[in-house]
Amino acid sequence: MPIYEYRCRACGREFETYVATAATAVACPHCDGVEVTRTLSVFGLKTDGAFLPSAAAGSGGCCGGGCACH
Repeated sequence: MPIYEYRCRACGREFETYVATAATAVACPHCDGVEVTRTLSVFGLKTDGAFLPSAAAGSGGCCGGGCACH
């Protein structure tokens, strides 16, 4: 489910909304303004600190042994 972050040009507020398709119209939930700009979304990822490259995990992808390129 794509949830995007936007900033309203009319009132300046930022908000998040679910967008089903690229044709979905987005309006500000605060002022109903339709002049909105999608902003860069930043996300966090928490791990246990271990790093395991995909090739070592045996994914079979390129350079993982599945494509025979090496």
